Amino acid sequence: MFRYNQKSIAATLSVAVIATGLFASVSTYAQGGVPGTTTTPTPAPTTIPPSGTTTQPGTTTTPGGTMTQPGTTTTPDGMSPPAKKTKTAAPAGKTIVDLASKSKSFTTLVAALKAADLVETLAGEGPYTVFAPTNAAFSKLPKGTVAKLLKAENKEQLKKLLTYHVVSGAVTSKMLKAGNVETVEGSNITVKIKGKKVTINNAKILQADVKASNGIIHAIDTVIMPPTKK
Repeated sequence: MFRYNQKSIAATLSVAVIATGLFASVSTYAQGGVPGTTTTPTPAPTTIPPSGTTTQPGTTTTPGGTMTQPGTTTTPDGMSPPAKKTKTAAPAGKTIVDLASKSKSFTTLVAALKAADLVETLAGEGPYTVFAPTNAAFSKLPKGTVAKLLKAENKEQLKKLLTYHVVSGAVTSKMLKAGNVETVEGSNITVKIKGKKVTINNAKILQADVKASNGIIHAIDTVIMPPTKK
């Protein structure tokens, strides 16, 4: 009786051990493993930037190994986008028009420049040399001439007259030489020098070398007239 019970107990224990082993194997397969092996987690792939490239938070990296700062844009090989073309700005300081506008001697001239739409031109980059008729010079013209020239219908005639008083470049009194000088209007003026006296056609220079940021003004005592084309 005693031996029988021992065999029964041993058999029961063997069955229990086998069952335990089967249960463990089933659990391992269910978790994707294989009995007798160790599963190692696969590391996440690491992205390595191209050689010579450095990135910072909020920056954008472009081809060619360049690094851009936040809020900027670059093109391949580190070249910056071409700058936009802009209009040439008026020179700093007081222009020819500024100086003429502040002088009580050139009020008629300034009014004529406005009527001929030449203010923007003579306030531009230049440089220009203006032989500027004073108010007294305009008053020498026949009565009613100035008023007639300032009318809209005579704008081109007025523009021709005024540009005949303008020469390209900044020409000081020391640079003036006797002879013909081409004007912006296209015709020539005649410079005559006798001692310290300088005349432009039949006009005398009253005040020379008034320097502006975009040229020079020479005040003259007479309005000079462009030649009439035949």
